[in-house]
Amino acid sequence: MYAIVEINGQQFKAEAGKKLFVHHMKDAEAGKTVEFDRVLLVDNEGAVTVGAPTVEGAKVVAEVVNPLVKGEKVVVFKMKRRKDYRVKNGHRTHFTEVEVKSINA
Repeated sequence: MYAIVEINGQQFKAEAGKKLFVHHMKDAEAGKTVEFDRVLLVDNEGAVTVGAPTVEGAKVVAEVVNPLVKGEKVVVFKMKRRKDYRVKNGHRTHFTEVEVKSINA
């Protein structure tokens, strides 16, 4: 059984026991249980339920494993040739690691 769920504007395939790295949630604490109710699709052993836009009464229950995980460094380099213009910036995106406990549909 799996579900397609929308978390902080991104869609994820959630299965029980699977760990997801979602955009940083400010109010998340380690060990805290969170529920996501924007379930777009549920597949229960071949019986597919598609929501319009969400599936009624379905939710995904997850536990916060790590509230702040830094992603890989992304380097942003801008250059205009023959103009002596070079700018180098970078950033590391913050994520929250959650583990899916159950899918209630």
